[in-house]
Amino acid sequence: MSQQIHSFNNAYIVGISFISALGGYLFGFDFAVISGALPFLRTEFALTPVWEGFLTGSLALGCIVGCLIAGEIAEKYGRRPGLMVSALIFAISSVAIALSKGMVYFVIMRFAAGIGVGMASMLCPMYIAEISPAAVRGRNVAINQLTVVLGILVTNLVNYFLADAGPDAWRWMFGLGTVPSVFFLLGVLWLPESPRWLIKAGQADKARSVLNKIGSAGFVNDTVVAIEKSLTGGSKQSFKAVFEKSVRPAVLVGITLAVFQQFCGINVVFNYTSTIFESVGSNLNQQLFETVSIGIVNLVFTLLAMWQVDKLGRRPLMLAGALGLSVLYLVLAYLLQNQYAAGLVSIFVLLAISTYAISIAPITWVLISEIFPNKIRGTASTVAVVSLWGAYFVLVFTFPILAKALGTYGPFYLYAVICFAGFLFVKAKVKETKGQTLEELEDNLIRH
Repeated sequence: MSQQIHSFNNAYIVGISFISALGGYLFGFDFAVISGALPFLRTEFALTPVWEGFLTGSLALGCIVGCLIAGEIAEKYGRRPGLMVSALIFAISSVAIALSKGMVYFVIMRFAAGIGVGMASMLCPMYIAEISPAAVRGRNVAINQLTVVLGILVTNLVNYFLADAGPDAWRWMFGLGTVPSVFFLLGVLWLPESPRWLIKAGQADKARSVLNKIGSAGFVNDTVVAIEKSLTGGSKQSFKAVFEKSVRPAVLVGITLAVFQQFCGINVVFNYTSTIFESVGSNLNQQLFETVSIGIVNLVFTLLAMWQVDKLGRRPLMLAGALGLSVLYLVLAYLLQNQYAAGLVSIFVLLAISTYAISIAPITWVLISEIFPNKIRGTASTVAVVSLWGAYFVLVFTFPILAKALGTYGPFYLYAVICFAGFLFVKAKVKETKGQTLEELEDNLIRH
């Protein structure tokens, strides 16, 4: 499909991308709120390292369930209903966590919040990829990552200003998540269904109506023909189909990238900022200020990633990010081990965040949203994102335990090795995808 001959309604495309990406904002909220709340929760629930890891990681266990639910809803009823369910779960769980009376209840409600996060983490990038023309698909999917980091930054700022609100400050931190949840739900009511899902569901006229709002008549005709061709001979999606020989290479790449995005270790920095800076003598106020600095740097470099992802491409950014993190972790581990000043530690933490934000963070989601064939995209995305959240649980559950056994610096030596292994994997297995339609990528996969 020649993208150059078509014209597009860019304002509409960006608008629906941002609305669907509000799920990413809520993902960022639930992901970041724990960092500011942990100093209070340690006192509230007398947390041991094991319980601290499990309480933090319980979100990820819910995410796994959420991905499985989202996959079913996305295939049977469409992408839009899945986004609506996700918004409702976010709103209800925010209130429920704020009202927690004990640790077990808190963990159960945090698990429930994870269901909403898991649904959004899978459906938002998938939806955006399916409504975006190839030339801007990378940028548009990266909008989801932008809203994630906006959610992280705003949440960190709110946590910082709530820190002096007393021992129940954590309740306000979680409860305020209800506000963006309602905005997300109202926005989803306005979204159209994915044209690719509509065609697969036998609703080609509705799909054409949606595509007409996105681009010119030529774009509509070419897209419908390409989608119908890619679905020819398709059967009901199943997990068995995801591992058929013809698509197995793409699925294994997707799973490995998803796991690597977590095992690269950066989410330890996001979730355990207070632990890391406490180890070099920072007080609570300084610890929460560091979370704000991290949020700002994360936002700036995510914007740079959106600008460059469709220019430089996916592969060069992933290679640079993996190798850069490997080097930075070695320096950070050395600084923590030798008790260097918090200011110097902060510089290398922020360098690691910036490296991750411009590379591995957004590019992983872009690749997961585009490398799978149309016939199995929903189920294959489920497998990849479930793998991602499983890896996240392992990462955040083990960090407090490893930090107690090895010192706060110890795990970062391990993460440095993992990042170098990730660099070698990307170099060997990940192909460039920029500028190709989802159907062209599928054709290339079949030919190779």
